[in-house]
Amino acid sequence: MNFKSFICAGAMMMLSGGGSFAAGAPPLVLQGYVDEAGAITVLHGGNSSDPYFAMQALLLAHDNGMDVSVAAERFADWLVPRQKPDGTFDRFCRDGAGRWASCKAADADDSLLAMWMRLLETMPEKLRSKPVWLKSHATSKASLEHLFQPSRGIYMVSPLVLHGLFMDNLEVWSLKAQRTPAAQALEADKLASSIRDTFWNPVDKHFLVSTQLEQRSEKQAFYPHHVAQIFPLLVDFPMAPVETGPYYRAWMSAHRAEWLGQGKADYPWGLIAVLAMRQGDAASARCWLREATALRHSARWAVTDEVSFQILASKGLKPAAKETGCG
Repeated sequence: MNFKSFICAGAMMMLSGGGSFAAGAPPLVLQGYVDEAGAITVLHGGNSSDPYFAMQALLLAHDNGMDVSVAAERFADWLVPRQKPDGTFDRFCRDGAGRWASCKAADADDSLLAMWMRLLETMPEKLRSKPVWLKSHATSKASLEHLFQPSRGIYMVSPLVLHGLFMDNLEVWSLKAQRTPAAQALEADKLASSIRDTFWNPVDKHFLVSTQLEQRSEKQAFYPHHVAQIFPLLVDFPMAPVETGPYYRAWMSAHRAEWLGQGKADYPWGLIAVLAMRQGDAASARCWLREATALRHSARWAVTDEVSFQILASKGLKPAAKETGCG
């Protein structure tokens, strides 16, 4: 079997569990966040493109029933020639002439590689028909597996950052969990067990953010610590030894006011509003719409927040009334 055939065969086997975009789904509209080449910017009309946030936004919309086929294909066509030979990706900045160039290293290779493969796998017919995508998928898979840490059964951040992050490993698990063949399901189950064994703190009943020992003594901020506690629900991670419903309600009771106030100095974390909707907590999602919508398209409104807004709107949610208590 030649190299091209090997690449095609490997990717094709993984496609059997890949999703496709639902016919008749509400379309995702990213006007102001997408340029003519297909690049997706972090901010409305911005000059920086971070593949992590672009793919997070596209996958969030896809997973919540929106049609992202046009934006996803154009973005993939834009990004694939910018993949580095080792399979990793940088972040990009646009100069005054509108040209994109690498300007920063990615924060984490493991999650980015997993999200890239998952995005390609949501377009199985396109992936089968585009050799450059197939080659990229195979290169990404090899690069990700180089980050596997057998002693713990989890993935490291990068070849240079030799610790594991909880949320990054959840992104990798999400890639493996979407695949249906038995071998892939077994692989996802093994990773889920390793994630729980490595990061769950049974004494304090919370997830550790990192394998770094020093993080245990750091002051717990909204990000990363409190966000990390709710992140498993965003990717439908099997939560044992905790029950999902009570766990979500306890988190929201403890952190709802802090979350709804994030937009005053940071991004408003629309991801959590989508989770609230999915958990049947429409009241919290409506409160987010009331508190955050004024930030729309501003410097404190990322593309993920825009996608979150559109998901809630597509489900018919409206902002909470002024007199509604949202504290």
